[in-house]
Amino acid sequence: MQEIWDSIILYFENNMDAYFVMLKQHINISLRVLAISIIIGVPMGILCVVFKKHQKWIIGMFQVLRIIPSLAVLVLSIRFLGIGMGPAVTALVFLAMPPVLMNTVAGLEEVPFFMLETAKGMGMTPLQVWLGVRLPLALPLILAGIKTAMVEIVASATIAALIGAGGLGQIIFQGLSVRRTELLLIGGISVAILALAAAFLLDLLDRFLLRYKYL
Repeated sequence: MQEIWDSIILYFENNMDAYFVMLKQHINISLRVLAISIIIGVPMGILCVVFKKHQKWIIGMFQVLRIIPSLAVLVLSIRFLGIGMGPAVTALVFLAMPPVLMNTVAGLEEVPFFMLETAKGMGMTPLQVWLGVRLPLALPLILAGIKTAMVEIVASATIAALIGAGGLGQIIFQGLSVRRTELLLIGGISVAILALAAAFLLDLLDRFLLRYKYL
């Protein structure tokens, strides 16, 4: 154990700059994927609620996409997008979008009907009802879906290293190739800490946006 600990210390002494570059790449990939997942997932969730007859088909399609391994999507993406950031982001979006979409649908559908009728009775337009009542009340579940997606993204972004997109996965795959336990520990623990940090920051955002829940 002491030998492994010494090897970890030695790694950071000799590779600190490279480590921070990989950490920055991992964060960059994760934030891009999360942004795309929100931009697509939330509006798709709204469409599922507005056009209910198409809801089960849309949700079913995304659930099917979710069960496809990210590595398989990555391989298919390489054929059309080449290597680098593009295919890595594409593969991770397929993984991250379903929780955002499904939580958006669940949140919107759980808004009590009488509150929507009350808002209409007060003279609010359909757009005002959506922006002033339905979306704010659905926000807690939407944020929960975003938090779930972010943790999954950070944990799965290690695959980006397979196609030259960088990230902390480089340390893990290097450790696997040369059978060095300290590299596996450095990469794995770094990803775990980053995922926990992302969840913590999103929890702070939740507490800020939904302060009334904690009064």
